[in-house]
Amino acid sequence: MTDIDLTSSAAARVAAIAAKQGKPAILRLAVEGGGCSGFQYRFGLAETVEADDVAVERDGVTLVVDDVSLDLVRGAAVDFVSDLGGAAFKVTNPNATAGCGCGSSFSI
Repeated sequence: MTDIDLTSSAAARVAAIAAKQGKPAILRLAVEGGGCSGFQYRFGLAETVEADDVAVERDGVTLVVDDVSLDLVRGAAVDFVSDLGGAAFKVTNPNATAGCGCGSSFSI
């Protein structure tokens, strides 16, 4: 099992955003305390891959997660979904025991 996965849909979205902003196609996923369920996901474009990052690549896009956050999202998949409610990055996290309705926070 890989530590974390990036779907082709998410990779395509990151590539489009990075190209529009003139930045490298590196998506950073971090987990912070907070949100309505205890932890929340934070996404952002990164300039570089840090020494303690775990990195996975798909279709020319790199997903990076720091080693502390990785403990909370190991085995997860990052996807980009678009539906009637809008479009957003979604984390399918096998470690989460509960989540909020918006999908941006979770508990362990």
